[in-house]
Amino acid sequence: MLFNKFVPDHYYERVFDIDLQQLVDEGIKGIITDLDNTLVPWDERSATEEVLEWFKKVEAHGLDLVIISNNNEERVQYFCEPLTIPYFSFAKKPLKRTFNRGAKKMNLKKSEVAVVGDQLLTDIFGGNRAGYKTILVAPIVESDAKITQFNRRIERFVLNRLRKQGKVSWED
Repeated sequence: MLFNKFVPDHYYERVFDIDLQQLVDEGIKGIITDLDNTLVPWDERSATEEVLEWFKKVEAHGLDLVIISNNNEERVQYFCEPLTIPYFSFAKKPLKRTFNRGAKKMNLKKSEVAVVGDQLLTDIFGGNRAGYKTILVAPIVESDAKITQFNRRIERFVLNRLRKQGKVSWED
């Protein structure tokens, strides 16, 4: 059923709560992560100290990292370039192409990659469609860009449907 493509493999309140050792134990060698409202608020241009610490933990666990974002080149480049983190902007999530490009950039198989993001409609749906392990995190802030506000309304409908089917149990 289509709604199953919206169910993540894992859910965490924040990206910093992800059990990196569990991912390694599951055979994951790389993470494709969203940027806006996953790592930092959508209107925050640079990495916070907490994000920098998380990047160090990811590296310490031997995991590669790629950021993919539907946002524009200038925004994503400003965040990623000083950190020398590979990235793809204008990703057109939930299309599979950029997820696959991220895995290729890390030279990893689909079974070795986890996709992390705060949106069911783009990150989780796209990651699941492309065949990756998916991890949903709660958005960092309540506010969103206009297009994301529209997506969140659809997301609430999908989440309510999944809850009624007993496929998700976490709160909004």
